[in-house]
Order: sequence, then C-alpha cells, then structure tokens
Amino acid sequence: MKGVNEIIEPGMLVRHPGCPEWGLGQVQSCIGGRITVNFEEAGKIVIDGTRVELRIVTGPDETP
Repeated sequence: MKGVNEIIEPGMLVRHPGCPEWGLGQVQSCIGGRITVNFEEAGKIVIDGTRVELRIVTGPDETP
C-alpha cells in the first residue's frame, strides 16, 4: 500500500474514486494491502490497496 491507504483504519469513511455510484463506504478491515469496505450502494467490496487509492471522507458536506 502507498499514499493515503497507509493511514486507513477500520471505522473510517471513504469513497472509491472510480465508482462514485457506490456511495459512502465504511472500512471494515485493512490487512496486507486488502481493504474491505461496506459501501451504501454496492455492499461489501474488497479493494486492492496497491491499485486503488481510496478517498477519506473528512466531513458531512463532502461530495463524491
């Protein structure tokens, strides 16, 4: 993992930059570069953190 994915922890809210239609996601786990996220519209997805850099949601007014 590199970039912002290095600081992602369970419980954080994130968005997938390539799939905004998935909505807001909550990180479930982050193990060995694999980040499991439960998205509002897509359900549970395992992300390869070496290929996709998730966007951390920092406030309630952040848009996709």
